[in-house]
Amino acid sequence: MAERIEISRDIAASPEAVYAAISDVTRMGEWSEECYACEWHEGVDGPAVGATFDGHNRNGEHEWTSQGSVIEAEPGRAFAFECSMFDFHFSTWGYRIEPTATGCRVTEWSEDLRPESTLEFSQQMSGVVDRAARNRRTMSGTLERLATAVEG
Repeated sequence: MAERIEISRDIAASPEAVYAAISDVTRMGEWSEECYACEWHEGVDGPAVGATFDGHNRNGEHEWTSQGSVIEAEPGRAFAFECSMFDFHFSTWGYRIEPTATGCRVTEWSEDLRPESTLEFSQQMSGVVDRAARNRRTMSGTLERLATAVEG
């Protein structure tokens, strides 16, 4: 069964500004602790359902690349993508954006879809033993850095 984690933060910026930032995956390295760079695949120039990209990740000396596929792209409301490696869909990540009186509330969420049989390989590749704990911590940091980027 998929384990879902959600972290929310109020951001003093419009839902449209937040969506523009998070749906531009080429900016992910500005706020993510683990994903330091992304690029759209050839022929793709922005967020739309079905658009694909590579995400380059790092944890200490561990580095790996995964492929993302956009599954939701609603300006000002939601952005989500599936992550795969070796044609195996191992997680889904997304952002929900809800307007508030002072800007918006952004909820970053992830679903870990790895079966138990892949956990050892995943730990060796990423250096992350407790993926849920790490995601909770890094998601909070991601939302903090996102807020800093869009509130200014």
